[in-house]
Amino acid sequence: MLVIFDCDGVLVDSEILASRVDSERLKTIGYDISVDEMSHRFAGLTWDRISKLIEADLGRPLPEDFHSETDAELDRRLATELEPIAGVHEMLDRLEYQRCICSNSSPERLKISLTRTKLYDRFRPYIFSAVAVRDKRPKPAPDVFLHGAAEFGVEPRDAIVIEDSTHGIHAAKAAGMRVIGFIGGTHSWPGHADALTAAGAETVVRRMADLPATIDAIASWAGLDV
Repeated sequence: MLVIFDCDGVLVDSEILASRVDSERLKTIGYDISVDEMSHRFAGLTWDRISKLIEADLGRPLPEDFHSETDAELDRRLATELEPIAGVHEMLDRLEYQRCICSNSSPERLKISLTRTKLYDRFRPYIFSAVAVRDKRPKPAPDVFLHGAAEFGVEPRDAIVIEDSTHGIHAAKAAGMRVIGFIGGTHSWPGHADALTAAGAETVVRRMADLPATIDAIASWAGLDV
């Protein structure tokens, strides 16, 4: 059996940082959006998708250098301020299954985030970016999850995914995998658990300490090849 982790909002508490940076930067060009709305509306989406939605709202393109400058500021904040999700290292100490990361973030950003939180060496080389594998299609396409399973020689039905976004859950379900929703990030909101359940999560957990037992239970119920 394989346990597949999303990164942002599951292993590292980065979604709130990204929402703060995006909110601050968007306000400078006349798009007034709160940190909470940024988190709820755009969680799990790539910047390409987010920018298209914002441009539709604005009725005009974003400035040419907006993305690169926003990216640079976020990378700086991730490298200096990012924290792991509470209890993630202790959870990994207890987890007995093979594991990997499948994320929409770029390989470069994954290395920044995982190095800062001391998680990089706990997963490498099994850290997969959706924009760097197969047809480079981000979630909700299932490609990165299928790539992760193939790297381990595991059938998709024998993989359990941990996700905090509806787009990630849709991707995992499209890949034919079981999914646990996670709502322990700072960006979580009232109704988050219901949204993940509606998207297809079989159960939802808030604390990393509860994850190993939940994975064991789903593996047992489903008769997964462990």
